[in-house]
Amino acid sequence: MPRPLVVTFLGAGSMFCPELCRDVMQIPGNVGGEFRLVDTDTGRLDLMHRLIEKLAVELGAVGWSVTSTADRRDVLTGTDYAICCVEVSGLDCVGFDNDIPSEYGVDQCIGDTVGPGGLFKGLRTIPVFLDILRDMAELCPQAIMLNYTNPMSMMCLAAARAVPDVSVVGLCHSVQASQAILSARLGVPHTELAWACAGVNHLAWFTALTLDGIDQYPRLKEQARAELYGNPDDSDNAWPDDVGTDRVRKDVMLHYGAFVTESSGHLSEYVPHYRNRDEGRSYLGDAYDGESRYYATNWPTWRAEADERRHNLLDDSLDDSEEFDRARGWEYASWIIEAREKDQPFRIHGNVPNTAPDGSGRLITNLPADSCVEVACMVDRQGIRPTRFGALPPQMAHVCASTIAVHDLGATAAIERSKDAAVHALLLDPLCRSVLTPHETERMTADLFAAEAEYLPGFI
Repeated sequence: MPRPLVVTFLGAGSMFCPELCRDVMQIPGNVGGEFRLVDTDTGRLDLMHRLIEKLAVELGAVGWSVTSTADRRDVLTGTDYAICCVEVSGLDCVGFDNDIPSEYGVDQCIGDTVGPGGLFKGLRTIPVFLDILRDMAELCPQAIMLNYTNPMSMMCLAAARAVPDVSVVGLCHSVQASQAILSARLGVPHTELAWACAGVNHLAWFTALTLDGIDQYPRLKEQARAELYGNPDDSDNAWPDDVGTDRVRKDVMLHYGAFVTESSGHLSEYVPHYRNRDEGRSYLGDAYDGESRYYATNWPTWRAEADERRHNLLDDSLDDSEEFDRARGWEYASWIIEAREKDQPFRIHGNVPNTAPDGSGRLITNLPADSCVEVACMVDRQGIRPTRFGALPPQMAHVCASTIAVHDLGATAAIERSKDAAVHALLLDPLCRSVLTPHETERMTADLFAAEAEYLPGFI
């Protein structure tokens, strides 16, 4: 890497910032650069500034400096890579996102990418994200935006429509994490599995999974069927520690034909089968396995614990002071930067518009062109180049299409500040329409707008 890099973090107080900075500093051959940290919470910003400086010292990362500011326009000029991790309302709306829909009978586990919680997080966040991209178009048009903020698909779709001249890719870790889960269940190193995966974020499908050319799905499905509908001891269970967990994903795999990339808790919000009847709820477990109100209940604690850990990492006087995890992680950001800077091809799964870069057609041929899909992308000196997947099996494509309809109208609602489009989005949401009448959906949406009005300026 022959040049110093400028990496700007928007929402630097987030959980991603220290890990991603660590990863970038460990790119082999890097010659340093500057981390520019931006956050409107100046207390957390100062904490992160000191943490990244200390991390650089402990890693022996020579040539890296840290700048911090509450005004992104101060630091966007000259940026090579921008990383978005913003949380527009902090802790103020996470309870509203869950509890108001709950009063109407809409039961959410996570509620930050789909459903009423995901929609309203998008309505709060997308206008801010688009303003960031407009600033980038003015001040650093050559930079790539690496977006980690949810709702991922809705954010990236709105970006493609409203600020198409800025290069944006949405990054999630669900493909990597799910592939590791499948490798563990099969008892083989993850490097030995061959697979194909595509869909939309948190709803991408492993349509092929082979080992030495042999399809592994018969084995996985036999194990899942024995566990869910018979006696787990009836089959050679390769993952005994996993029995009784991730039941929604196993059931969806059996009935739709492939494993999905997100936890059972997330997945149970993308389909209408599991959260509104006793039979469906029997598949739900604790925490990310489907627990009601899991995210809303725990997010304030997670945020406080993250801040406490950061203070502890900075306090050398503590007898049991925490230490940095120094290993480079498998979040995509640093690998994208390395691949582009070194012209060293690397494959990621990114969230991108469903159109081939050369204009030759759709990446996933049986999903709408004007949508955001998660597909394999090659990264090199030319940037991020999505690859054509082809057609998903029709039943999987139709499940994705139902979510894409919500993202389509959600992006419209955020761009146009339209309450009507927000209602229309939730009328099509699989979870909402399984329990609500249209009138109830309209009332619930109005209640959410009223409760979160401070963070939703200009909506009519």
